[in-house]
Amino acid sequence: MVSRLSTQRENHGSQMTITKERKTELIGQFRRDASDTGSPEVQISLLTTRINGLTGHMRTHAKDYASRRGLLMMVSRRRRLLDYLKKINPQRYLDVIQKLDIRK
Repeated sequence: MVSRLSTQRENHGSQMTITKERKTELIGQFRRDASDTGSPEVQISLLTTRINGLTGHMRTHAKDYASRRGLLMMVSRRRRLLDYLKKINPQRYLDVIQKLDIRK
C-alpha cells in the first residue's frame, strides 16, 4: 500500500512541476546569450510549460479552485510578458509564439 501511494505522489508531482533538466533545456533553447536566464523569452517558455502541465491537472480535477487561481495568474503573467515582448521587438514575439505554438 505504501509503494502505491508513493508512486501516485511521484506521478502527480511530475505533471505540475518542471524538472531541473527540463528547465535547463528550455533556458538553453530560448536564451539570447550564454548567461541569459531571465529574458522574456525564457520566462514565457517556462510559464508555458507550467501552464500546459497545470491545464492537464485541471482537466481531471475540475473543482481544484486553488490550482485554477494559480493557473489564471500564470496565464495573465505570460500575457503581460508577451505584450511587453511584442512592444519592444515584434519579430522576437512572433518567433516565440511560433516556437511555443501559442495562439494569438
